[in-house]
Amino acid sequence: MKASRALSDADPLMAELIERHAGASLSSRGDPFATLARSIVGQQISVKAADAVWGRFVAQIVVLTPDHLLRLGPAGLGGCGLSQRKIEYLGDLAAHFVDGRLDPAAWAGLDDESLIVELCKVRGIGRWTAEMFLIFNLMRPDVFPLDDVGLQRAVFDRYFAGQKQSRQALAEFGERWRPWRSVATWHLWRSLDPVPVAY
Repeated sequence: MKASRALSDADPLMAELIERHAGASLSSRGDPFATLARSIVGQQISVKAADAVWGRFVAQIVVLTPDHLLRLGPAGLGGCGLSQRKIEYLGDLAAHFVDGRLDPAAWAGLDDESLIVELCKVRGIGRWTAEMFLIFNLMRPDVFPLDDVGLQRAVFDRYFAGQKQSRQALAEFGERWRPWRSVATWHLWRSLDPVPVAY
């Protein structure tokens, strides 16, 4: 893979991680609406709880499309473990898809930052969630989520002997992996947890 070769050539410590994870790579989670909806459902609760709520949510609504979710309305989403706020967020997400404010067909023409700005217009989606979406759904190759605690910890442990650095220092350090910072981030996450990160 082009990204792995370029990162390995530029960074011996990254080359070790890439060799350790040979044969594994990022893969897309599929449908954009479903991925964003799942990210909202999972906010501020454990992975186990998020999986349980998501399972009840999908079973209840049956058809996971923006149009169908809007037709059900807030009353149709009650009883599956979602807070009132998350129900509102999901409705806003669906509305953005239905009225074209979020149009996946147009995303190829947007750079990463422009698309992050568009996604963050949806209630309940912040920068971190948008960055995870760009990495794991759209497979954008050069996203560097500076506010991600796992990324910070991995960089500080591997390159700074565990010493924390400023956000600016982390941003500058990450330039060494451009234009493959998403791939570098994925390998750094795996240095902390061998189970492939999925979002």
